Amino acid sequence: DIDKIEVLNNCRYLQIVYLQNNLISKIEGLNRLKRLEYINLALNNIERIEGLSRCESLNKLDLTVNFIDLDELHTVGSLKENSLLREVYLTGNPCTSNWEGGYRPYVIATLPQLERLDGTQITRSERIKAMQRLPELEHELAQLASVASVRKAD
Repeated sequence: DIDKIEVLNNCRYLQIVYLQNNLISKIEGLNRLKRLEYINLALNNIERIEGLSRCESLNKLDLTVNFIDLDELHTVGSLKENSLLREVYLTGNPCTSNWEGGYRPYVIATLPQLERLDGTQITRSERIKAMQRLPELEHELAQLASVASVRKAD
């Protein structure tokens, strides 16, 4: 099993990377992969979204079944710079089940470039409603994040 992303930075022309079902805990070592379009990191030990802002061509990101909880959901904002990103999968992470009413609208409002979240098309009306709720969602997330941090500490 792979527990760290290494040596991929030298493979600058990679477009697709499959690293699912490993023990990777941190998204790193990808900042020179400007042509990377799709990365599958499902079924790993990832707790936060980071290290992808330089992947200018990124179109699809799969983080299904990792450990991204509400105290790190704000890190989805690091994907704002990925202007070509259209699909993100976060199904099976604690953040999706611990905030059922807010998770989806929060991600949609934070990443306006997305077209699909967890395999479901984002409608225009859904995006408008999410954008209108963003301040309220950010406040709610801050409260839930502190609860998640305490839960992890126990």
